[in-house]
Amino acid sequence: MHHRHRAAFALAFSLAASSPHALAEAAASDADLRALVRAQAEQIRELNRRLSELERKQAGGAPVPAQAQVAAAVADTREDELAVLRAQVAQQAATGGGNGDGSRMSWRRGAPEWRSSDGNLRFRPRGRLLLDQNFTRGSSFAARNLSGSDLASARLGAEGAFGQLGYKVEADFAGNAVSLKDAYLSFDTEFGGHEAEFYLGNKLKDRSIDGATSGIATPFMERNAVASVGGMQSGYFGLGLTAKLFGERWHASVAVTGDDVGNAGDSSDTVAYLSRAHWNPLKRGDGFVYLGGWYWYEKLGADVASINKTSPIALGWNEQVRVSASSIANVDRDHAWGLELGGVYGSGWLFGERTERTIESDSAGTVRHQAESVYAGWLLTGEKPGFSARSGVWTPTRVLRPVEAGGYGALELAVRYDRYDFTDAARGGEGDAWTLGVNWYLNDWSRLMLNYVFWTTDNKVGAFQGADSGRTLGVRAQVAF
Repeated sequence: MHHRHRAAFALAFSLAASSPHALAEAAASDADLRALVRAQAEQIRELNRRLSELERKQAGGAPVPAQAQVAAAVADTREDELAVLRAQVAQQAATGGGNGDGSRMSWRRGAPEWRSSDGNLRFRPRGRLLLDQNFTRGSSFAARNLSGSDLASARLGAEGAFGQLGYKVEADFAGNAVSLKDAYLSFDTEFGGHEAEFYLGNKLKDRSIDGATSGIATPFMERNAVASVGGMQSGYFGLGLTAKLFGERWHASVAVTGDDVGNAGDSSDTVAYLSRAHWNPLKRGDGFVYLGGWYWYEKLGADVASINKTSPIALGWNEQVRVSASSIANVDRDHAWGLELGGVYGSGWLFGERTERTIESDSAGTVRHQAESVYAGWLLTGEKPGFSARSGVWTPTRVLRPVEAGGYGALELAVRYDRYDFTDAARGGEGDAWTLGVNWYLNDWSRLMLNYVFWTTDNKVGAFQGADSGRTLGVRAQVAF
């Protein structure tokens, strides 16, 4: 009788542990395997309970050998469950965090990024926080000697892709107002054997080096004079269609845009046509030479009654320190061109830009605004400058020894000269500025910036007429992902 019970137990255990159906279930997924392990353990415990009852009925009987088999089986089952959990942990580490469907999550530039197993689906949150402190001293006008803090930018958004189709949406919350910045669909393909990108929506325009660069990547706290003076009346962003084509050593773009998304909708848009191209005549592993140029034309909307250009010269926060071009009335259209020259070698960089904007007025005739910018920098810690030879824009610097990994980050010294010339207008002003900059990159997505600006202005209109000069110190803490 006792042997029959042992045989029954062995048969039951064998069926529970090696059933083909159970094995198929276990292979289905980790979740199914865990459920099967728990079911097996419950069956073993029930058989163990029944066997113990039989043993108690056998007075003075010797220990049943099957009891040892049951204990061993329970121990093995627990080890199997631990093995399953260990395998899951190993899989998570190998894939960067899977979801059981082969998708992967990884951290890139301070934010998580999710990708499907085949790489066709991608999603990534975006955001930035730029906190500034500004001090201006030395002006002959007391109203210009201001100090204050500024939330230069606070953005939240997301970007992603479904195969070749991508998207990006960002909203800015600075200045106690919400404004939509990048908000577009994109399509990546090939055209004539070259990489091609198409954008439909509100996008930063491809115009000049600094003008086409995101504010989180420019080497100085404020964009240069060429980006400011050569800017369109419709702004840095435009709602429309942009196409870009990339070669091994060049890129070219064309765009047709209207006003950005802030247009009130009570009159027709200003329509702008823009083209930009660059070429690297020399490109090697340690650097490259860069040549570029751009042109745009605007047919101004009826809501543009006049153009009154005032460019910031002492960083962006101090609205009192600007160069005034004087108001030009009865405007109909305007256009501008720009030239770009420079290069990168090792850890150093040098660029120069020039622009001329022509405004057509029925009453003032043709009026020209001009600007030049020359700027250079050097990364003392050996990093390569964050400049894209592919697109002709600044990109975030890749830090070799980030602070969170026990390093000391990257240190960059930079200097820039800007000239603003609006004197072609009857009452246009002029000015220039020298900016000394120090950038400490803690990692690929955060940095501390210090800019010291020596500026001069000579305005013919406004509250601060005549020659004036001063100094502005700016400090910025930036996180952008």
